[in-house]
Amino acid sequence: MTHEHLSLSCPEGFTFLTGGARSGKSRIAQEIASGSESPVSFLATAEALDEDMAKRIAKHQNERPVDWLTKEAPIEINNELLNTDKNHVVIIDCLTLWVSNLLSAEFSSDEIFRKSSEVITTIGNRNAATIVVSNEVGLGIVPGNELSRAYRDVLGSVNQFFASNSNQSFLIVAGLFLPLQNPERVL
Repeated sequence: MTHEHLSLSCPEGFTFLTGGARSGKSRIAQEIASGSESPVSFLATAEALDEDMAKRIAKHQNERPVDWLTKEAPIEINNELLNTDKNHVVIIDCLTLWVSNLLSAEFSSDEIFRKSSEVITTIGNRNAATIVVSNEVGLGIVPGNELSRAYRDVLGSVNQFFASNSNQSFLIVAGLFLPLQNPERVL
């Protein structure tokens, strides 16, 4: 499937993109970053733990411009972010796999929220735009096992935290985006 090239400007500050699997989040994040004149650093959280994931990672890498710097950050997003030029636009893709990696490494929910807070603080100290991608996993049925429910709950809370600290948040559905508004800013 081919997509029309979008011409999106890259907003200042922190943009949070969430949506379902294959909704267009990563593509839109890349289009937004491409709208900047600044260099782009891509912080990837995926790990090639099986052949299918290795193919998906390779496909995503091939879709990125060759001049973008890619850093692997399956666990330590904040360390990679701190070691990235503050004037680079940064895409963090994605919190979904990052939270899964942290849970697999036996981080507690409290430790995950502490790490999330560190990332938010670092984003706030950057000069260039930061775009964070995450899946919305709370729109489906209640998972049938405890581990899946715990994952959904932790990721849902992490997503809320990132969205509430962003300058703008969007829900991506079928390649289109809907602005999300904080009730405190609207009501």
